[in-house]
Amino acid sequence: MNRERRTFLTYSALALAGLASQWAALEPGRLATALGGRRVDDELVDWLEDTSTQLTALPTEQRQHTIKLMDAHLTTVTDLLEGARYSEATGRRLHHLAASLSSTCGWYRFDQGQHYAAGKLWNAALTNAHTARDRDLGAGVLSDFAYQSIWLGQPGSAVEPLSQALIHTSHPTARSLLYLRRARAHAALGSTADCHRDLAAGETALLTDAADPAPGWCRWMSTADLAVDSGQCLLDLDRTDEARGRIDEGLTLLPRARDKTRGVFLTYEARSLLQAREVEQALVVSTESLDLATRIGADRCVTLVRELAPAFKPYQQVDGVPEFLERLRTA
Repeated sequence: MNRERRTFLTYSALALAGLASQWAALEPGRLATALGGRRVDDELVDWLEDTSTQLTALPTEQRQHTIKLMDAHLTTVTDLLEGARYSEATGRRLHHLAASLSSTCGWYRFDQGQHYAAGKLWNAALTNAHTARDRDLGAGVLSDFAYQSIWLGQPGSAVEPLSQALIHTSHPTARSLLYLRRARAHAALGSTADCHRDLAAGETALLTDAADPAPGWCRWMSTADLAVDSGQCLLDLDRTDEARGRIDEGLTLLPRARDKTRGVFLTYEARSLLQAREVEQALVVSTESLDLATRIGADRCVTLVRELAPAFKPYQQVDGVPEFLERLRTA
């Protein structure tokens, strides 16, 4: 058993022990009576929300092992919504929690390349966010759908949902992320002026102070994301040298804990290096990205690295490239 797996088992054992202890203190019968038609009380909802927060706070590498817990948690909340009694305020909390859990579970399916399953979960998230009257969260789910469209090579389908999402959220961090994703769509469509307009708006929004914390769905948004995704836009617009500078800047700023994001960003860097014909360095970066994606179990990131294969094929005389291509073939 390797060290990473031992670390996970130790961490998850401690985390699950804590959850079990909370469950015992809560009295499991309370959930059974709620599902049997009894009224859902605030303590139960508090526990459900706290448990959701603990699960979603796990490092990226460990969430691949806890998705069944997340799915079960979503099922419990859905069962309460369908079969229990609760006040209007409690119902809104449960719908908000269902929306948040559906969004997170959808992202896991997206990372595994299960795009239809991701879409179903995000549709449920959007419905629950609407019922909870949380326009910010609904805007975040629309942004997820748009990101999926861009990822699947359909950027034209992303522009309108992102424009709608911008209407329904006012927090500057949320707006920065939405502008950035719309800039990505414009860049993929070759709309240079629209792309630069949205990049400028995204940067301005991210630098704007806000009295309230950012919504949970975009709290991770940072200058690192702005820099790298700006670089990816520049790559799509064939401005390779500028793109490399922004991508390097973003990778330097990105926290180590965000492994999945780092894996995606590294593929962007590899693509910029290949465009500049710096094949040896591109090979180093691509290998790092593939190793990371394999370790955290992110099939979507493995696929992203695999898509670099055609760009490597003209350089099979370079040491290491044939072996890397063979590895990609079997990845």
